[in-house]
Amino acid sequence: MATTWQPQEEGFKEICGLLEQQISPSSTTDKSQIWQQLQHYSQFPDFNNYLAFILARSEGKSIEVRQAAGLLLKNNIRTAYMSINPAYQQYIKSELLPCLGSNDRHIRSTVGTIITTVIQIGGIIGWPELLQALVNCLDSDDLNHMEGAMDALSKICEDIPQVLDSDVPGLSERPINAFLPRMLQFFQSPHTSLRKLSLASVNQYIMLMPAALYAAMSRYLQGLFILANDPSGEVRKLVCSAFVQLIEIRPDVLELHLRNVIEYMLQVNKDTDDEVALESCEFWSTYCESQLPPDNLREVLPRLIPVLLSNMAYAEDDESLVDAEEDGSLPDRDQDIKPRFHTSRLHGSEIDDNDDEDIVNVWNLRKCSAAALDTLSNVFGDEILPALMPIIESKLSTSGDSEWKEREAAVLALGAVAEGCINGLYPHLTQIIAFLIPLLDDKFPLIRSITCWTLSRFSKYIVEVTNYQKGYEQFELVLAGVLRRVVDDNKRVQEAACSAFATLEEEAGDLLVPKLEVILQHLMIAYGKYQRRNLRIVYDAIGTLADAVGRKLNQPTYLNILMPPLFSKWQQLSDVDKDLFSLLECFTSIALALGSGFSQFAEPVFERCIRIVQIQQQAKVDPAAAGVQYDKEFVVCSLDLLSGLTEGLGSNIESLVSKSRLGDLLIQCCMDDLSEVRQSSFALVGDLARACPSHLHPRVTEYLTVATKQLESPKLKECLSVANNACWAIGEIAVKVRQEVSPIVIPVVSCLVLILQHTEELNKSLVENSAITLGRLSWACPELISPHMEHFMQPWCAALAIIRDDIEKEDAFRGLCALIKANPSGALSSLVFMCNAIASWNEVRSEELQNELCQVLHGYKQMLRNGAWDQCMSALDPPVKDKLSKYQV
Repeated sequence: MATTWQPQEEGFKEICGLLEQQISPSSTTDKSQIWQQLQHYSQFPDFNNYLAFILARSEGKSIEVRQAAGLLLKNNIRTAYMSINPAYQQYIKSELLPCLGSNDRHIRSTVGTIITTVIQIGGIIGWPELLQALVNCLDSDDLNHMEGAMDALSKICEDIPQVLDSDVPGLSERPINAFLPRMLQFFQSPHTSLRKLSLASVNQYIMLMPAALYAAMSRYLQGLFILANDPSGEVRKLVCSAFVQLIEIRPDVLELHLRNVIEYMLQVNKDTDDEVALESCEFWSTYCESQLPPDNLREVLPRLIPVLLSNMAYAEDDESLVDAEEDGSLPDRDQDIKPRFHTSRLHGSEIDDNDDEDIVNVWNLRKCSAAALDTLSNVFGDEILPALMPIIESKLSTSGDSEWKEREAAVLALGAVAEGCINGLYPHLTQIIAFLIPLLDDKFPLIRSITCWTLSRFSKYIVEVTNYQKGYEQFELVLAGVLRRVVDDNKRVQEAACSAFATLEEEAGDLLVPKLEVILQHLMIAYGKYQRRNLRIVYDAIGTLADAVGRKLNQPTYLNILMPPLFSKWQQLSDVDKDLFSLLECFTSIALALGSGFSQFAEPVFERCIRIVQIQQQAKVDPAAAGVQYDKEFVVCSLDLLSGLTEGLGSNIESLVSKSRLGDLLIQCCMDDLSEVRQSSFALVGDLARACPSHLHPRVTEYLTVATKQLESPKLKECLSVANNACWAIGEIAVKVRQEVSPIVIPVVSCLVLILQHTEELNKSLVENSAITLGRLSWACPELISPHMEHFMQPWCAALAIIRDDIEKEDAFRGLCALIKANPSGALSSLVFMCNAIASWNEVRSEELQNELCQVLHGYKQMLRNGAWDQCMSALDPPVKDKLSKYQV
């Protein structure tokens, strides 16, 4: 049937007509109508044969129509290849193979894409004649055939490289053994396209490193060195990419050639083709991160650093130069506003997400060079300063308008080495900062913006020296200068200044309190003038300020400046406006900072959060009825703000909770299929258990059952952050309802013990929360847990020993004492672990707990006679014995 199928003239014409309309920019027909008609045709079993025929044989049709047929064929194969009649599959394949040598490059390329899709789904075994066809094309002298086969192979190598390095039934060797020598041969082809495609294909195997490539490594390296000075920039870029990948994955294969490779990379880092220079620039950071001896790089530093600095100046065509001129009063377009992602609340040891957000958005040679300089400064430290500082000083001493890019690059360089070279720079930092402050008022906006960023990189030092009069004066100057830039008219400067101010706030903390009025005035001026994109950064700066100064913000003077503009915006935005996200986050920080001071604003905020969650839950079930598409961010941000309100207001939240539907909504959210929603839900459950447990009471068994499910093995591994918050919430409920947790105690304890026995696979926060919750459950129901304690005492005590002193640790140790009281012999085999845990306290603040721990230790001392207690004591480390001496045991 494969050879006898022929298209019907009428069907052929209709499909071609539809494809012509679909690709025609001037066609007046509705594109969705054309699409529906094509979908209608796709119900016919031989529709894909028509598409293959149009692609392969319609010489009279335009290349665009043939390509459109090919791309539609590819999509159909991707979605329904296995349901195509096998005879028709065979027909399609038989039409594709001759097109590998088509005279038109676009047809060859489309065929290569379809071939890759067929192999992706059916494997090589489903198309045995393909390999021979590819080999024949590669071995022919016809450029079209060689290029067509190489193009198809390069796509297979990019998308599914492993298929060529697998055993194929009926073949004596893996396909890669046939193709690799031919690809390496093409490295020396006179045709640029073949050199480029073959090199790109072989590079795809560096990560996998099949035996065939490892065996041919010296030939591959030899080929790379031959191509190193290729006239084509694309080929040189691929050579650089190969060396970068090799240094990362298999540095051992470059060991003998390292000096030559470093010299080459240094040379192409100055390449006139920016793409080549960028690819080579990746080498320096990759080398430093690959744990290779730094000595090889040390000797080229005096030559490398000037190249990096030269590449850090803005290129003439850098899009930032255009953006930098944009007036701050121009509204942002929707495409200027990047999607934002809210991080759900996590209870326990914070995860450090301090990613230094550079103010350069697109990855380019300038940014890559700055990153390389940063990495080198962290590896070599002050050693790079003799090569670096004279260039920086020379660039900064220029004053002409034409040299502003050089000055800007010098300021960027100072910021890039701020961390790695801090010791060498330290004696000069006062002068460096004094030099930078006037640049905050430079006429060039990009100098003003980079100065903000560089000063923020030194913010730790700026705050550190405020103990001295001169240091404090300099801090005031920096703060005033950055605040001036916060109200700059230029969008780029606004963004950099707000980010820099947020970094400075985190370091400065209470130092900001005397300046709060001025700071808030500036932030509110910015709030009034910024466009939508930069408003997010102001919200972040306000939130960071609230976190930094806490309750000190709770003064009428400050609140009168801060809250009216925020509430004005709050009322302008609809419940489904995405600009609400950042405002909800900002209010969360303010509510936590003000505590009960937020009461006057709480009711409208609380009610709106409940309303937003209700709208979104309806949208999830029936978007048409809700009038909006579901968006989890609304739910997560609202739940987190409710958590912030609950934590801030404490028991004062009770009146709001009692007249709301929060209980019903929250249990639904705890069972949501999205982990981010569950994570924030359990955080709120825990906060409510602390603040007003009576409102959880009617459904406490439901909350506990749903929370327990999060700790069971498959769910736990899927989302550790949800398990972490659910675990914490169970502990908070247990402290408040005590005996009422008894129905779930044994299933929860089983899960917690498993967590404590496998700590190496889990994060610190979950381990700590598991240890605390196990303690709280033990305190609530010691009689249920104590018979099983010998099974978990050792890992439990080991986890308790790493928890910092706080009220949660006190609860956990009350549980420990309650278990020992109920079953003293259950801890006998774990006494050393128990002693280490008790000794982990710096200071037990609760006198009652202190007495209980004392009784436990003395109880065991009396119980263990004939030198057994002394033997236990002798097994302890000296610092532990010292800590326990205050208990006089």
